[in-house]
Amino acid sequence: MGKKIFIFFLVAIFCLCSGSLFAKKYRFNYSSFFPPTHIQSKLAEAWCKEVEKRTNGNVKIYFYPGQTLTKAAQCYDGVISGMSDIGMSCLLYTRGRFPLMDFINLPFGNPSGEFATAIINEVYEKFKPKELSQVKVLYLHAHGPGFIHLKKRAVHKLEDLKGLKIRCPGSVADTLKSLGATPVAMPMPEVYQALQKGVVEGAVYPMETNKGWKMAEVIKYSIANYKIAYSVGFFVVMNKKKWESLPKEYQDIIDQIDIEWAKKHGRAWDKSDFEGIRYTLSKGNTIIGIDEKEADKWAKKVRVVFDSYVEMTKKKGLPGDKVLNYLEKRLKDYREGRFKSKYVD
Repeated sequence: MGKKIFIFFLVAIFCLCSGSLFAKKYRFNYSSFFPPTHIQSKLAEAWCKEVEKRTNGNVKIYFYPGQTLTKAAQCYDGVISGMSDIGMSCLLYTRGRFPLMDFINLPFGNPSGEFATAIINEVYEKFKPKELSQVKVLYLHAHGPGFIHLKKRAVHKLEDLKGLKIRCPGSVADTLKSLGATPVAMPMPEVYQALQKGVVEGAVYPMETNKGWKMAEVIKYSIANYKIAYSVGFFVVMNKKKWESLPKEYQDIIDQIDIEWAKKHGRAWDKSDFEGIRYTLSKGNTIIGIDEKEADKWAKKVRVVFDSYVEMTKKKGLPGDKVLNYLEKRLKDYREGRFKSKYVD
């Protein structure tokens, strides 16, 4: 009898100590369009490993960068349909689908990736737009100041932009039109060749792209007009059914990791902007600053874009005006040194 009790005791201890061996395992795939060497890919892969670590290996996520699972523009639908369980891509690659969140693409004078990442998450949490209701939003992030970059022509004045064919994502086209340029919609993976072959004469993107996507090899000038700097929002979303299949314990763990990783993405965008600046200068390229008086002319021209956003969202019954008021308030906080957010350390 004593031997049986002893064996039962050992089995009980073993089960208590190694319960994770018998826990249900969850396996998911994650699609991203960023190339594997890009910092945003590296962060996404690190997120996968962190989830696995904190769930004791019970949630494992296989990461597929470089459009190997779904193309950039199909990533969101791929998550909804179950082609991928998790996806990261650009909101603008499906223009018109995320009307309220289009605020992040406006030329509001984006000061940094940290600010843009914080504000896009804050707006999502505050306004809960239905346009993102088909998925579980894990977190959002957004790049630093977006500028115009050109292959051959130096631009110093507004008039210099007239008629130039410039690649842009989605609704950033409206900003280029208001400045007199000719926008050409195109996802980032196609831009290098388009510049190389002369399909477009320039492109809009943040400074980091000069290194992260090697654009410094095919452009000569970057036009650093901070007064009309925009951003682009990126989603990290999960198939709803797959999310709901997870125990609440794991959901809570992932929710916490998401906040930590949104902050990492914001910081990474800013750090990589500086690396992009150094890289493009090392290639002999020129960064052109726009003086304040001239920059004010550009800012006046793009005001129509904000009006169009408010009108568009109003027609759809969306609070675009309230989003812009919130954005302006948070920009003021930032400029006056009192900006605080759970998405910024």
